[in-house]
Formats: sequence, C-alpha cells, structure tokens
Amino acid sequence: MAGSSHGHTPAAWTGVTIAFIGFCVAGAFMVMDQPAGFWAGMGLVVLGGVIGWVMSAMGMGQPKDAHKALLTTQERETATAKS
Repeated sequence: MAGSSHGHTPAAWTGVTIAFIGFCVAGAFMVMDQPAGFWAGMGLVVLGGVIGWVMSAMGMGQPKDAHKALLTTQERETATAKS
C-alpha cells in the first residue's frame, strides 16, 4: 500500500486520529462502567469518519484517479475499451 500513497492525505490522517481518540475514550468509559461516556466516545468515532469524508470532498483527500498508474497493461486496455 505504501506505493499507492493509500491514506497519506490530510483527510485520512484527521479522520483516523479523531476516530482513534473516540475509540480510546469509549474504551476508557466502558471500563469505568459509564455508558454516557462510552456513547460520547462512539460519537467521536462516527464524527471522525464524517470529518474525513467532508475533508475528502473538499479536495484534501486522494484524487479518484490516483490509482491509474498502478494498473497493469491488461487492466488499462480493459478500462479504455469500456469507456
């Protein structure tokens, strides 16, 4: 995946960081037996996904055609024949 720059965008880093913090918050409150805190953490997880998606839509994500360079010759021929 490193060759395709998968996830190396501000949108991906921001979304995953927020979701990870939410996961940690939810886990901590689950251990402390505090349902409200758990659900707040789960809300942060969802918020991370939404923020990552919005940032990607704003152009801070990976372009849709970023993986065309990785296509094999046969896949390239098939893709051009379909379009």
